[in-house]
Amino acid sequence: MVGITNQSGPPGRGTETVVDTTVQVPTTTDAGTELVPAAVVTAFGRPPEVRPFPVPAPRADTEVVVDVLADGLHPRVRSQADGSHYTSSGSLPLVPGIDGVGRAPDGTLRYFVLPETTLGTMARRTVVDLRRSIVLPEGTDPVPVAAAMNPVLSSWVALRRRVAWRAGQSVLVLGATGNAGRVALGVARRLGAGTVIGAGRGPRLELLPGLGADRTVDLAGDPAEVADRIGAAAAEVDVVLDYLWGEPAAAAMAAIARRRVDEARPVRWVAIGSVAGSTAPVPSAALRAVALEVVGSGQGSVPTCDLLAELPEMAAEITAGTFRVDARPVPLSEVTTAWADRGTDRIVVMP
Repeated sequence: MVGITNQSGPPGRGTETVVDTTVQVPTTTDAGTELVPAAVVTAFGRPPEVRPFPVPAPRADTEVVVDVLADGLHPRVRSQADGSHYTSSGSLPLVPGIDGVGRAPDGTLRYFVLPETTLGTMARRTVVDLRRSIVLPEGTDPVPVAAAMNPVLSSWVALRRRVAWRAGQSVLVLGATGNAGRVALGVARRLGAGTVIGAGRGPRLELLPGLGADRTVDLAGDPAEVADRIGAAAAEVDVVLDYLWGEPAAAAMAAIARRRVDEARPVRWVAIGSVAGSTAPVPSAALRAVALEVVGSGQGSVPTCDLLAELPEMAAEITAGTFRVDARPVPLSEVTTAWADRGTDRIVVMP
């Protein structure tokens, strides 16, 4: 048993995020397999605990073992860990985590995305397929990249790959006061949206104009009044990026359909998240009365090759500071406690 101390972050830079962690783990099994500290889920419904876990072995020439520097605790990771995500196999134990920043054996700093696996990123070391990674500039702080790539990807890929996007079109972000929703405002603006409308609730609503929203809609209050506000603000919208689904999505569809003047003009509704419910009572009248097209954007509906093709440009925008996500780095040793934190900052685990 040894104490492993890690100062996460690339060497040779004075402004990177640094988190000191010390985790006591065995270094090898009796058979000689290397063990590293990892967040391990042993039962759905319970947060992961830090345990020694075998380092997975590369199984192809394109795979390498990387030293993980930072990985985001995204909503997608939470659903992976509780077994509720639609891709879940139900297999346990599992190490959660879907993407991150790490150091490859050749010394390059890389952002990587894992396939669906039970051997995720929340470990000191993990296996990465180099074809699912991109090289980051040396000296890049891994925390902002790990925090932002997933939320940026959700709206960027939706607009680039799931709709026939044209610069100048209008966008409604439903759920714009959430972490990914706030980023979506800036993504829509960066990709050339003519008008950006942010719909959300709570004190963060007043922040949306500074993040790219031309108009805002308060989703709190009497449902009839909320519907009127949505209809007035977004009746002629071209694209809806929906992070809510559930009853709010159905109500917004009905409100837009009632107020839309040009019924034949397509409105493309992209379901990205489901924080308000996994099912929605979509009104059939809305589908018949206007040219409403509903699609999803996520793992499966977007081919892997399309997703990977977008990574370099997204990473360049993030490292340039175009998109900002408030990040809170925590050491791996505190992952069990951090799991209960549902605050507005994106938690970044530092193995």
